[in-house]
Amino acid sequence: MLVLYNFDEIIDRCNTGSFKWHYTDETIPLWVADMDFKAAQPILAAIEQVTQHGILGYTVPTEPLYQAIIDWHGSRYDLWLDQQDILFSPGVVPSLVLMMKVFTEVGDAVLINDPIYTPFMTKVLDNDRKLVTSALQEVEGRYHLDLVDIEAKIIEHKVKLYLFCNPHNPGGRVWTADELEALLFICKKHDVAIVSDEIHQDLTLSGHTFTPFLTLAKDYEHKVVNLTSMTKTFNIAGIKGSMIFAKDSGLLSKINQQQRLSDEHELNLFAYTAMRSAYEQGDEWLAQALTYIEANIDLTLQFLEEHLPKIKVMRPEASYLIWLDCSAYAQDDQMLYDKLRAAKVELSAGIKYGGEGHLKMRLNVACPKALLIEGLNRMQTALNSDVFNIVDSI
Repeated sequence: MLVLYNFDEIIDRCNTGSFKWHYTDETIPLWVADMDFKAAQPILAAIEQVTQHGILGYTVPTEPLYQAIIDWHGSRYDLWLDQQDILFSPGVVPSLVLMMKVFTEVGDAVLINDPIYTPFMTKVLDNDRKLVTSALQEVEGRYHLDLVDIEAKIIEHKVKLYLFCNPHNPGGRVWTADELEALLFICKKHDVAIVSDEIHQDLTLSGHTFTPFLTLAKDYEHKVVNLTSMTKTFNIAGIKGSMIFAKDSGLLSKINQQQRLSDEHELNLFAYTAMRSAYEQGDEWLAQALTYIEANIDLTLQFLEEHLPKIKVMRPEASYLIWLDCSAYAQDDQMLYDKLRAAKVELSAGIKYGGEGHLKMRLNVACPKALLIEGLNRMQTALNSDVFNIVDSI
């Protein structure tokens, strides 16, 4: 029976330990990638069934769980996996660190794009690798890969590993198969491993097609890994769990061996339960959530065009995150962030995503429409203040 989900419902998350809603005032949080939507009913029911059973002991992945993962990725993305191609990990960020240990040594160069999800930068540096960046090029409101620069950086720094993000965070680009093929050609030419963070894959929006990197990696599968998770897709990030996909037996053996050194190859009972339920029964919730998110994106773009027209908006091709260029309204990143916070609305500061994030902000629209409108109104109040209008005359 079809369940109609109410994404307009405002659920009080204050005083729950929520990272997103940690405020003691009435701030509207439009920042961290966490939806304010109740999880799909089949997932909640599956977790409730586990607790009612009453025994929460050691748990291993089951055949039905593997099959649910295989069916989901095969039917949606033509990424057909065997059970042995799937490894589990506590999260995508720990997996990024794991992949550095598999493909590189201390001091080796790791390439990323700029801007990029913050842990791509911090974890490279934290693990004593050499951070090399290639700036994405913005053309007509979309990011593009600078293939010439990428190859030059690979050669100059003897890059061993490319940490890639598809769909891109924070820009929301869904890289085309042609773009991925061109990138793969360069990496094969210079023997560079590719680890593709694909956690936003299921949030691809209408009119765009997501291509898993691994589907293109024939004859190079020993150097390509996909990382993904059900947590962003189904808004269950509080239940830690992700997957590592690879298709080369030797590479899978190396990854598994490295995982066991830190004993990070298992998930907990609730993660396995939620993952299976999500992939078996979560498709209707996801379809309705994406419809709601796209309506919120349209609303946001219309509001900004009417009330904050100097903001340059990068419409996302995937996810519920909108990348905003606010350079017409400020000259200082901290001042921009503080001005919004003073108006009791919080966005993610773009500068945290690299130098290319200067005077940009990342806006999360995955919330009830009423909260979004209130947050946008507060943005308008903050950015149309006299302090910011001074920039116009400079």
